[in-house]
Amino acid sequence: MLVALLILNKQNIPQVGLDQYCFASKPAGRSVTSVKINCMPHSRASKKPEGQPTRGKTASNRLRRVDNFILLYEPSLLTRTDDLFADSIFIDLGYGFDARTTLESAARFRRMKPNLKILGVEIDKDRVEAALPFADDKTFFRLGGFNLPMKENEHVHLIQAFNVLRQYEEKDFAPAYERLAQYVLPGGLMIEGTSNPFGSIWCANVARKTLESDSSLSKIGDWRFEALIFSTNFRLGFDVEEFQTILPKNLIHHVIKGEPIYDFFEAWKRSAKETASMKAYGAKQWFVASAESLAQKRYRINLHRKFLSKGYMIWEND
Repeated sequence: MLVALLILNKQNIPQVGLDQYCFASKPAGRSVTSVKINCMPHSRASKKPEGQPTRGKTASNRLRRVDNFILLYEPSLLTRTDDLFADSIFIDLGYGFDARTTLESAARFRRMKPNLKILGVEIDKDRVEAALPFADDKTFFRLGGFNLPMKENEHVHLIQAFNVLRQYEEKDFAPAYERLAQYVLPGGLMIEGTSNPFGSIWCANVARKTLESDSSLSKIGDWRFEALIFSTNFRLGFDVEEFQTILPKNLIHHVIKGEPIYDFFEAWKRSAKETASMKAYGAKQWFVASAESLAQKRYRINLHRKFLSKGYMIWEND
């Protein structure tokens, strides 16, 4: 079963949180309780990278809002020093035809943790070779795919994978997640989704690596889906339908009647219509008001202003 979102009927759900569709949560903006972590053996990358080359197109600061969201959502993940997290690595998967997104993320995250190790992974050999001149003792570029090119005793705390899975078939979504989970420390995160060409709007899954054994429909392998994030910098105004075009691969083909994600967008559109008077005060105020209205429709929306005022709407769990 791919995700619960594809099979549950919203009419039978008393309160609409992503745990009952395809996600499980922690309260956003809080650190995860430290647990003792033993060294986890994982399957090392085979010689041949698993996956397909992306188009590779990118733009300066395309993922700036993704980086800023991570810093706002769980900054403690970057600075953890317990056990294997102390020397763990941030992965920029599928960085594109040049190294700019990896280098930009490195600059932002190292303001918080100057010695943070960052690995840019690309399936295209020429792109890796072009990025190597920018490598140093804490910035790496390697050839790889979903079978991450990790060395012995290297561990991952965070994966950023944007505009990667959108080119795949939906059937490839779960296997890709399961493969990537092999490299991530328990408590680590992956943020995976799609943006428009300049990153002004994007939508992403946030999934947490867990070793919990349960049959939750909100899981794929060792990943528990924690939240679905909608992000905008308001430069294109505010239009709910714009987000439908950049949904992650597990959702984008399901915005049809009878599917929970369709019901969600219909509710959000109604909320936007009901709060349309706020347009007079600007797109940001309208966005915030629509989110507050959507929460009143029993969708679990994080209403913290530190997120909404910056253009991040988080659909989460308990």
